[in-house]
Amino acid sequence: MLKEIFHFIIHLRLHYQVLILSGGYLLGGFLAEEMDTAAYFLQFLNVHVLLFGGATAYNSWWDKDEGPIGGLRHPPKMTRWMHPASLLLMGSGLVLSIYTGWLYGGIYMTSLVLFWLYSTPLTRWKGDPHLSIFTIAISTGFNSVLLGILAAGGVISGSKLLAAAGAALILVSMYPVSQLFQMEEDRKRHDQTFAIRYGIRGVKNFFRYSFSGGSVLLCGALAMSDLLTALVLFAGIAVSGTFIATIVNRMEGRPADYRNVMKTKFLASLSFVTFFLIGNVIRYGWM
Repeated sequence: MLKEIFHFIIHLRLHYQVLILSGGYLLGGFLAEEMDTAAYFLQFLNVHVLLFGGATAYNSWWDKDEGPIGGLRHPPKMTRWMHPASLLLMGSGLVLSIYTGWLYGGIYMTSLVLFWLYSTPLTRWKGDPHLSIFTIAISTGFNSVLLGILAAGGVISGSKLLAAAGAALILVSMYPVSQLFQMEEDRKRHDQTFAIRYGIRGVKNFFRYSFSGGSVLLCGALAMSDLLTALVLFAGIAVSGTFIATIVNRMEGRPADYRNVMKTKFLASLSFVTFFLIGNVIRYGWM
């Protein structure tokens, strides 16, 4: 049983949630312009462990991957109790989210429902090239920024919504790229992913336009209130984006691409996470 519990924790992929998916939430904290530190860090754990971790385990239960998946090269087999356990994690997070406010709880629940629609065989949005993009962009990109703003005690405004949309486009730009090494597994499940539908060229074009458009939107929204931060971020995104595009252009849609995909995602996302973590430390005097 201890071994199974360890396997379940592995399937939460917490390193993936914190190092790759936390950038949006940290951006939200930076945009809030005020900080309730205790509530912010409590909801950080709620979002990235209970919601994202639970959703990842729930998805793994239905996928039953045998080959590499995002953030996990050798996924261990899952057992029956892990299905309700993953739902329990997300449900517990929903209850905890309501204490931050009904708007916060509503946004949290929206992401939870999208994750369910994404994975369950009843709808299996993951198997649709367009609904899957929409789910990831909203649930782990756009909504995570809004959750970060509200958890910190901030108020959502028009410019913040634009910034959230930009962050969502940047995050989702790498999503089809991560499907390139999973195409064989996806075909076995009859999933019509973006990579399968549009091929390698379509994936590369989507990355180019989504990443570029998101960068302009995010930096433009930041420039409305903090021009220096926007310029520094734009310079960093330009350098990292050029490097990432070079790696993406070399990919051939084979399982061997796994290492380059993960390396690229960690490099790009960790840079984004580090930038806004440092920004929050400076802005709110966390040191």
